[in-house]
Amino acid sequence: MKSFCIKTNNKNIIDYLLDNFSFPNTYISVKKFKVYKNIIIHFVGETNSKEENSFYNYLSNILVNIIINFYEYKLFKFIITSNYFYFSEKEQKLILKKCIDHVSNNNTTEHEVRIEHLYIAVLKYISNNKSMILDGFVNFRISNYMKILDYVVDISVNDLVINREYNEFINLLKTYIKSKSINIGLVHLIYKRTNSFLLNSKYEKIPLSDNINDLNYISDVSFSENDIILNTLLSLLPQKIIIHLEKESDEFIKTLISIFEDRVQIK
Repeated sequence: MKSFCIKTNNKNIIDYLLDNFSFPNTYISVKKFKVYKNIIIHFVGETNSKEENSFYNYLSNILVNIIINFYEYKLFKFIITSNYFYFSEKEQKLILKKCIDHVSNNNTTEHEVRIEHLYIAVLKYISNNKSMILDGFVNFRISNYMKILDYVVDISVNDLVINREYNEFINLLKTYIKSKSINIGLVHLIYKRTNSFLLNSKYEKIPLSDNINDLNYISDVSFSENDIILNTLLSLLPQKIIIHLEKESDEFIKTLISIFEDRVQIK
């Protein structure tokens, strides 16, 4: 017989274990000692067998699920409040939400990698020990998993900063537009996969400035075709912009709508 003891006082975790642990040739006993409640899982199947290996794999997966479901949110929150305390409470909540959304996304590398790191750490531990203080294991035995969470927090913070700078950029340009007079009535933007261009109300081509020194309102440092179009529109300050799409709307079109608001019409 093999037995493994999980020590915790978290009622939700205890209930989760009792409700979800179901493996052949096992039974569970719960005992209260001085500090912790002890959930003791007894394996009475054949030792040194494939069944015993399956038991350890099964128990590892259960413990991984417990850490993900009952600790991960708090771990993210701890990392954020410790390393990014200078962000506002609202921003910290946004970062936390971004972290949870990121690891919940099946298409991200971190979704699977963090689970793999947890599984390896748990399996190694339960294979060499007879008991686990759950809080202690989470605090001291999952360093590789914590590195993944640190990384996810970092990219979520970067995303927040980029979004904040983007919104500041949009608001700055909106203020500029409202403070200036209209220079032209109507501009058509023919938005193509390559070589987009501007037309006036008579469908005559409007020249675009390709002189970097003239780009007063560039959206980034790449000096792309879209930057030149945006700069030209901000110089013209049209009363109305009709956008003719050859392709689907993208971030640049969304940016134009954010800047020029009700002056934009999509065709």
